[in-house]
Amino acid sequence: MLQPEIKRPRVLSGMRPTGKLHLGNLVGALQNWIKLQDRYDSYHFVADWHMLTTEYANTSDLQSNIQEMVMDWLAVGLDPQKATLFVQSRLPEHAELHLLFSMVTPLGWLERVPTYKEQLENLQGRDLHTYGFLGYPVLQAADILMYKAGYVPVGEDQVPHVELTREIARRFNQFYGEIFPEPQTLLTPSPRLRGTDGRKMSKSYGNAIYLSDPPEVVDKKVRGMMTDPARKRRYDPGDPEKCPVFDHHKVFSPPDVVEQVDRGCRTAEMGCVECKQLMAHYLNEYLAPIQERRKVYEREPQKVWNILAEGTEKARCVARATMAEVRTATKLA
Repeated sequence: MLQPEIKRPRVLSGMRPTGKLHLGNLVGALQNWIKLQDRYDSYHFVADWHMLTTEYANTSDLQSNIQEMVMDWLAVGLDPQKATLFVQSRLPEHAELHLLFSMVTPLGWLERVPTYKEQLENLQGRDLHTYGFLGYPVLQAADILMYKAGYVPVGEDQVPHVELTREIARRFNQFYGEIFPEPQTLLTPSPRLRGTDGRKMSKSYGNAIYLSDPPEVVDKKVRGMMTDPARKRRYDPGDPEKCPVFDHHKVFSPPDVVEQVDRGCRTAEMGCVECKQLMAHYLNEYLAPIQERRKVYEREPQKVWNILAEGTEKARCVARATMAEVRTATKLA
């Protein structure tokens, strides 16, 4: 079975379905995905099997979380006419390739992945000493190599996973012939965007501003945001680079406002209350059209599932072709 002709370089990236997305997801991934869809053959998938590596004990909200997440994808501008959007678990070919890769992947490769021990330490209260959690980078390799993606858009923390994917492809090719290209990382330019408490923005930390938050909720969250801790009084000069509110100004406010806030903070001409009010105003302006587009899918959620079904069928054609090639090479067919 022949692969469909690829006219543009292919990129592939996925996201675990945790429900509604926040500003960190926007600047960390989605804004870049939107740019890529005009220049690449873009594949983006709902990583629901990956979700089970840490959340296997509670899947009650999984389908609603998928729906909420993909609503946000579409609302911010991912276009199903330009990018293929699909659900990982609807394609058993991913599980089959994961199984075959697990046969040739040395255990030591997985144990040295930096995020493995890091997540074991950070995700307290969950039993993560499972085969699935240790082996999820192998599933990740199957996700990428199934589509023979040339590039994988990632942040710096995910670079070791792409390098492991390259090693798995190399080892598989040594045994069975040149089946898989070695994908390259496409580093995502991602501005720093901290949560309301100054830590990394995360749903689990309770410090996130969501793309779907209405203006009054945004205003309330911004009012409570941490600022430069050294600026204790209104007339103390501050350092905007130490302030999470200024992080948001740099992303969502016009350049002249960013300059005004920077100067006003350093000279104490502007207080934190005024700075927050300005930021909330421009953030709400940015979110308004996204939320209007989201309402289309909130009124008719079946549209989301139809888009995913169509994208999954397109992905299935590629996956089946790849697995036919793999089975022939491994003498399983």
